[in-house]
Amino acid sequence: MKWYFNVLKKYDEFRGRASKKELLMFVIYNLAFAGAAIITDNITGTTAAGLPYGLFNFLYILAVIIPGLAVAVRRLHDVGKSGWFSLIILIPVVGIIWLFILLCKKGIDGENKYGFNPEEMAIE
Repeated sequence: MKWYFNVLKKYDEFRGRASKKELLMFVIYNLAFAGAAIITDNITGTTAAGLPYGLFNFLYILAVIIPGLAVAVRRLHDVGKSGWFSLIILIPVVGIIWLFILLCKKGIDGENKYGFNPEEMAIE
């Protein structure tokens, strides 16, 4: 859980690097909380016109979109790419696959132009 809150604390930090573990733990908790929001939408009847999600899911996504983007940019920095490289997702099909592969790559050992290797530093 500390990984999830660590990403939320650094919601406006687009500089530096993020480890694969930091991104993965954020994604896992994010999916769990989004699922809980969908269940809450269905229980409370706040779903949108025939869709399985609604108000609570929308508010949750709105709350985590900036931290999610920030951790993805920091993860791209870890593999030596600019944060602008995240726009590759705009290329249909290929862009999503390419970004996924980049996010899963091993980070550059040691320091790069974006900062120190996060795996060499302990999380607080």
